[in-house]
Amino acid sequence: MALVLGIETSCDETAVGIVNERKLLANVISSSVEQHARFGGVVPEVASRAHLEAMQQVIKQALKDASVTLKDIDAIAVTAGPGLIGALLVGVSSASGLALALDKPLYGVNHLSAHIAVDQLDNDVVMQPTIALLVSGGHSSILQVNNLAKDVIVKGATIDDAAGEAFDKIARIMGLGFPGGPVIDKQAVSGGRDAINFPRGLTQSTDLEKHPYDFSFSGLKTAVSRYLQQTPNYKKSDVAASFQEAVVDVLISKSLSACKESGIDRLVIAGGVAANSRLRELAKQRCELSKVELRIPPIGLCTDNGAMVAAMGSLAISQGVAPSQIGISADSAASIAQVIW
Repeated sequence: MALVLGIETSCDETAVGIVNERKLLANVISSSVEQHARFGGVVPEVASRAHLEAMQQVIKQALKDASVTLKDIDAIAVTAGPGLIGALLVGVSSASGLALALDKPLYGVNHLSAHIAVDQLDNDVVMQPTIALLVSGGHSSILQVNNLAKDVIVKGATIDDAAGEAFDKIARIMGLGFPGGPVIDKQAVSGGRDAINFPRGLTQSTDLEKHPYDFSFSGLKTAVSRYLQQTPNYKKSDVAASFQEAVVDVLISKSLSACKESGIDRLVIAGGVAANSRLRELAKQRCELSKVELRIPPIGLCTDNGAMVAAMGSLAISQGVAPSQIGISADSAASIAQVIW
């Protein structure tokens, strides 16, 4: 049983998690989202400085929460990509320094794989081949996960805006604030999901032939923007609910199509957008109808966190994957196929 400390700094959260094989011992997050809110989005330089300022304290708090010391740690895992390059470098440098000083193995892990690996925490369910829907501010992908540490196939991805990015942009246009996901989700509660017929991107028959599992939300974003311009007295809750329904409808429909085509009757949904209440509700309804097993992490583990990185490191160890070299480089545009550095 390996005690793994995971460090996550891919965007605006400085996070450290500690995992003992599959048992979560600590998960500490310091977010700089309030520093970015006045700019309407994440500012890379601000994020990097926030990581530098928070790193030591977050590590200390995680060790305290887990009731362990640095000497007890068996391995260090860190997000090496994808993400903001400056932010990633803070995490990779910190992890490399710890691994070198403690003479412990270092695992540079893929941020996207880590989001899926968090599903393995605090349960005894072995991850069999599964279809994974990964949805966040920067990524919207459908993956066929045969072995998370060694064999992940990209079936589809966004060709423009990611789902979370679309939420942020529409929230900004409507003056709801940043980040957009939680505020739109809240507004949508009292709105009509069918009040406005917004388009579902890449769902026409001709689109499905070329992009059966790909996503596009730029057209939806444009449609919402035009509606707001043409409807001065629009009802925010109706726009939020109808927009949200258009997004989650496509996400779930294409994921279940991937399950059917591959013959895999398991679906894992992960990433920050997995915290969306309507996505969770609709996924449960449609998976039950399709007889597909659904797994979604607890809401607190959907957004970026250190626990998922530690979980991915622990999984790599259990699968016999060789550790990374000290001095690994960060890769801001890493592919999901690069699971371990």
